[in-house]
Amino acid sequence: MFGGDTLYELRCSLQLAETEREGGFSPHISPFTAVNDLGHLLGRAGFNTLTVDTDEIQVNYPGMFELMEDLQGMGESNCAWNRKALLHRDTMLAAAAVYGEMYRNEDGSIPATYQIYYMIGWKYHDSQARPAERGSATVSFGELGKINNLMSQGKKSQ
Repeated sequence: MFGGDTLYELRCSLQLAETEREGGFSPHISPFTAVNDLGHLLGRAGFNTLTVDTDEIQVNYPGMFELMEDLQGMGESNCAWNRKALLHRDTMLAAAAVYGEMYRNEDGSIPATYQIYYMIGWKYHDSQARPAERGSATVSFGELGKINNLMSQGKKSQ
């Protein structure tokens, strides 16, 4: 799932342009979850072996409007109930100018950063072996270094 700092360039550009043109801003991009919230949610759902990983992918677009067209095609338009329904044309043009000025690549394209979260949770079943209790080991990790000596002695005696 998308999360965290996804589309921070677009969010920042829209906020700056809307603040300048309209005297304030409202969110125009759906809010994204933080990585620690995912771990908490998995834990509250009863999963006890959790892994959450993150990747950051940057995709280059010719301009802000092409990016927004892709977002609409992915079904990633803002789904917030209390969002402002209309964004004025001059605000959109100002946001595109801000985006280009602040983030433009050398080749003239603009970057869009997607932070992607991967998560897995494990729930033990009664039929599965459980991990041993902490401190119940019969062999020390320090002794594992001696295993080569023990193995070579065993081969000599055969």
